[in-house]
Amino acid sequence: MKYLVGIFFLFFVAGAFAQQKEKPLVQFSGIIYNADSTKVIVPYVTITNTTAHNQVFISNYNGYFSFVVHEQDTLAFTSIGFAPVKIVIPANLPGKSYTMQVHMKPQIINLPTFRVFPWATTDEFKREFLTMKLADDDLEIARKNIERITNPGLASSVSRDGPEIQSAWAQNAHYDIVNSHSTVNPLLNPIAWGTLINQIAAGDKSRADGN
Repeated sequence: MKYLVGIFFLFFVAGAFAQQKEKPLVQFSGIIYNADSTKVIVPYVTITNTTAHNQVFISNYNGYFSFVVHEQDTLAFTSIGFAPVKIVIPANLPGKSYTMQVHMKPQIINLPTFRVFPWATTDEFKREFLTMKLADDDLEIARKNIERITNPGLASSVSRDGPEIQSAWAQNAHYDIVNSHSTVNPLLNPIAWGTLINQIAAGDKSRADGN
């Protein structure tokens, strides 16, 4: 009895396999277009025959493809940036070839935001965050810019610009013009005082010698 069941099972599998093999071959050809414009070609599309053990074919640069399939095979057209398209080869075709235009719809996929942090663990991030020095706000920056200690340091380290050099030159020129014809008060000159004292001392000495 077991042998009979095994023989019937073999006949059944062979019959099913024979029926599958009986499907006629078809030369499937076509061109792949953008669904939004029939003038735009979609190149290098991956075509997978899901019925025949996922056989993979690729269209060329012009979107053209041509390969052999069986009737009623399911073909999946996939390409980056386009929605997938599935096509089933019709049965009972009058000829041994089947030609069609495949239209693929553009598809935009919004990926979730992915942020990369330079810390290996959350504890390291917390430690770095707590010890982080915050940047100064506008008020603090303005306060530091008008400090009396900061301004002399900036004046000695930062070179003058054109307007500052011109202003300083004009002030010096004005000072020289004003003081070019002025006389110095002899009472404020220590050299004049020394000369006067020497003259007085010399006059007293000459009078003493005359006597």
